[in-house]
Amino acid sequence: MDFKLELIVLPVSDVDRAKTFYEQLGFRLDVDYTASDDFRVVHFTPTGSECSIIFGDGMTTAAPGSTQGLYLIVTDIEEAHAELTARGIEVSDVFHDAGGLLHHGHHAGEAVFDGEGQERLAGPHPERASYGSYLTFSDPDGNGWVLQEIKQRLAGR
Repeated sequence: MDFKLELIVLPVSDVDRAKTFYEQLGFRLDVDYTASDDFRVVHFTPTGSECSIIFGDGMTTAAPGSTQGLYLIVTDIEEAHAELTARGIEVSDVFHDAGGLLHHGHHAGEAVFDGEGQERLAGPHPERASYGSYLTFSDPDGNGWVLQEIKQRLAGR
């Protein structure tokens, strides 16, 4: 049986502000539905994705901005940086990890060394290895996104 990740609930404090941000980001607006004063659903899908995000009033009790490590995969990290910047999105510089392939936890404005063996180095991975180059950004509430460059997936993916 397939188990497909379809939807991620994002906690936000201001639905209209979040809607404006995700429209600016270029995500496709699928639904904006208000059932009552206490319940509103806004549903977006990133370009090329089968998984969507949803937020609104009455959706979750999680603290706004508490969702971190949401990965968006791109084939060209520098092109993605240029496109997001042109859209007015505040993104980190492109970076890679000195000791490995998996980014684990830095967000825009944080220190470049986390004390646990990860060192963020400026620029894309020197060989532009798949899974090796990143940039980060946050929505207005602080929900954290990571863009990762994958040119060729690992076997079995």
